[in-house]
Amino acid sequence: MKWSEKERIAYSVSTPPGEKKDTTLPFPSSYSPEYVETSWYPWWEKEGFFTPEINDRLPHAVNRSFSMCIPPPNVTGTLHLGHALTVAIEDALVRWRMQGYKVVWVPGCDHAGIATQTVVERRLFRERGKRRQDLSREEFLKEVWTWKKEKGEEIYHQLRKLGASLDWSRACFTMDPGFSSAVTEAFVRLCDSGLIYRSEGLVNWSCALESAISDIEVDSKQLSGRTLLSVPGYQNRVEFGTMVTFSYPIDGQDGEVSVSTTRPETMLGDVAIAVHPEDPRYQAVHGKQCRHPFADRLLPIITDTMVDMELGTGAVKVTPAHDHTDFLLSQRHSLPRLTVIGGDEMSNLSLPSQGVKRFDAREQVIDALTEKMLFRGKRDHAMSLPVCSRSGDVIEPLLKKQWFVRCGEMARRAIQAVDEGQLEIIPHFYTKTWSSWLSNISDWCISRQLWWGHQIPAYRVTLSDSTDTQEELWVWGRSEEEARERAAGKYGVTADTITLTQDPDVLDTWFSSGLFPFAMLGWPQQTSDLRQFYPNTILETGSDLIFFWVARMVMLGTELTGQLPFKQVLLHSLVRDKHGRKMSKSLGNVIDPLDVISGISLERLQEKVEEGNLDPRESMVAMEAQVSQLPTPGIPECGTDALRFALCSYKAQGEDISLSVSQVLSCRHFCNKMWQTVRFTLGNDRFLPCQLGGLNLQPSGYYMDQWVCSRLYSTVLQCEQGFERYELHSVTAALHSFWLHSLCDIYLECIKPVLSQDSGKQVVRAVLYHCVSVSLALLSPFMPFLTEELWQRLYLLRGESGDSAGASLCLQPYPQSSQLTAPDLTVLAVRCYPSLPPRHLQVPGHFWGGMALTLTLRSNRSQTCSMGLRSGLFAGHGRTLTFLSCRKSLTERAAWLVSLSCWRVMPG
Repeated sequence: MKWSEKERIAYSVSTPPGEKKDTTLPFPSSYSPEYVETSWYPWWEKEGFFTPEINDRLPHAVNRSFSMCIPPPNVTGTLHLGHALTVAIEDALVRWRMQGYKVVWVPGCDHAGIATQTVVERRLFRERGKRRQDLSREEFLKEVWTWKKEKGEEIYHQLRKLGASLDWSRACFTMDPGFSSAVTEAFVRLCDSGLIYRSEGLVNWSCALESAISDIEVDSKQLSGRTLLSVPGYQNRVEFGTMVTFSYPIDGQDGEVSVSTTRPETMLGDVAIAVHPEDPRYQAVHGKQCRHPFADRLLPIITDTMVDMELGTGAVKVTPAHDHTDFLLSQRHSLPRLTVIGGDEMSNLSLPSQGVKRFDAREQVIDALTEKMLFRGKRDHAMSLPVCSRSGDVIEPLLKKQWFVRCGEMARRAIQAVDEGQLEIIPHFYTKTWSSWLSNISDWCISRQLWWGHQIPAYRVTLSDSTDTQEELWVWGRSEEEARERAAGKYGVTADTITLTQDPDVLDTWFSSGLFPFAMLGWPQQTSDLRQFYPNTILETGSDLIFFWVARMVMLGTELTGQLPFKQVLLHSLVRDKHGRKMSKSLGNVIDPLDVISGISLERLQEKVEEGNLDPRESMVAMEAQVSQLPTPGIPECGTDALRFALCSYKAQGEDISLSVSQVLSCRHFCNKMWQTVRFTLGNDRFLPCQLGGLNLQPSGYYMDQWVCSRLYSTVLQCEQGFERYELHSVTAALHSFWLHSLCDIYLECIKPVLSQDSGKQVVRAVLYHCVSVSLALLSPFMPFLTEELWQRLYLLRGESGDSAGASLCLQPYPQSSQLTAPDLTVLAVRCYPSLPPRHLQVPGHFWGGMALTLTLRSNRSQTCSMGLRSGLFAGHGRTLTFLSCRKSLTERAAWLVSLSCWRVMPG
């Protein structure tokens, strides 16, 4: 989309925040987002238009509610275009349902434990040269709260700029006191029911963060072979993507068993060797033992069908403390678990590599195997490397004592809810994936070794008369006082003999965010909001969160409230750049929606990268990417309405969305078309649209009016169906087609001669007003600022005034096809032509054929990409030819032709 800089027009009237914008000012000659978007949102918010209480003031109110929560953005930074897609979709649904429903759409932010702590630590080191450990926990948390205040306000500002009709009076943050109480209550109840337990288990350990992390925070880096990668804490790059083979001598006899591994350093923790029971190569060694070359222990050779005979040598080393599959094998065969890696260092006291970093130990192990003549080679090997998304560190599976949630029964109920139709997942093809994932779910590790987050409300108990210092005694409670009472009762001692130490770990962010649909409404208290709006009507979110967030909410909501948290789940695709890449700050393709709305120079974009939290190398890559991907001037001003309309124009369910700025610019041109159409409508003499009777015109004139009204009826119907199916792209396509082609290209061109005459112009003005006002209402869920601005000016045209609830478009009834009658298609037709006999109210078929042909002529001319095509030729027969011949001038205007030649061709 070619672009030339447009004039920026400012709304210069001093309007106090919350006061209504003055729309009696002269109509600006061109569309300017800056002018249009000024002042409306503060007025909407002050008037309470986004609260469910406004429903009591609506004459068209219905006794139904619609509730939804916004997926709370992380306070790690500002929103990007992926968030903007979420807002555009959800706000369209909310504004559609606001037409009579009691609606609540709750905003909020997520504290995002690991992610936020990481960015604050990075800023702390960059600005003050200090690490987290240089501060006390309280001092560091003060730094995080400062960050949260800054970023939380920025996020809420962005949401307002996007026009989101959120109920700000109900905004919540996952670390607010009320929400924190809900988290504590949930933990205590789940502990009491036995669903939360403490145990030793394998976790995803980030050595750089010194914490366990969730599966969603683990990225899989695909390697095709030998690759050198930078790893935090290592000066030199580390080799990955190779398979090392070495041998274990069989004890008591000649022979050896060769095993292959991508992690040779873990062989120090091997406790067994496993082979497939049907592998003919190892039939003779079943039940034998091998001797570990660096430790005084024997490794039994076990058989298990989990072994892949085709991978490596077919024999695998078993390291239960450092591999998830091996951990399962240890459970099946009662094998010991030997931990040899602690953090980033080798930790087993009996091994020579103690205190050496894990990847340095890798080379030492290979050298030692070579010295003992047990090394059998190394080759390239394609593999998936687990990497921490927050730190870039290579994930280490470690055996740790953690808090876990039993997921089996809750997952079974979540599957059942979908299978029995109690919960609908849209698109439906995710249903199979839902069942498959939940059927194989493991228990969920919910403890994190962080400072920022909800500190686990569990306490380690020390009894004054106890001599066993190894056994861990734990209790939990809503307060330390309650925990002390529980401990006294559990261990049969008096409270004064108990010392409690609260677990310093915090809960996984997904645990607290999994409570959002009901905690945001006041749970565990039975508030009026909880009674009215829970379960939520629908959850709308990105498809990448179906398991890590959606599934958690369904499981926790059903367990803690006895009800599903929502009735439907609507999943949208991910927003990628025009090359189809995932948006990443380090790639330089993350775009702030406000930069698209207001425009930004390339120079300023580069400055924002330098001001960010990226390391110097990533900053350089990001800035180079910006130069190559964006036009030299930067991003032009597009406006909120154009951005929202563009985002909703994509088919959000299915393939990922590759968004480019040029597509948003195309929608900005559409906004200008709307602006000019209303400007044209208001440029004629004033009239009262309700006074349409008593007009007696020729049937031929009525056909065009009836045609455009029928197209409007068809558009209303398409909008209804699209919203009901959550296919917003079909709604935007129908609205774009009607306004641009049917209304502007055809109807406006055809009525211009009529408007210059005395006879008939009042009717076409009435029809034009009707089409424009209905279309603005149809478009308002997608373009709230522009439609409000234009509707307010039409509102003045009606001769009405006042600041009642009805004085805003966002509270008007959404147009419905039931309001229009078929086959007459609109009550307007009868009101315009009361004196015409009924037969004249039916549009003849040849008229429709003629209009279809006119659209074809326009389309063909457009597809030539040449404004020089100035004439057209039609060869045909029958009444369509007669229609075109008799209405050459009308067809020429509608098809943008200087001349149209019609030739009669005999059939056959």
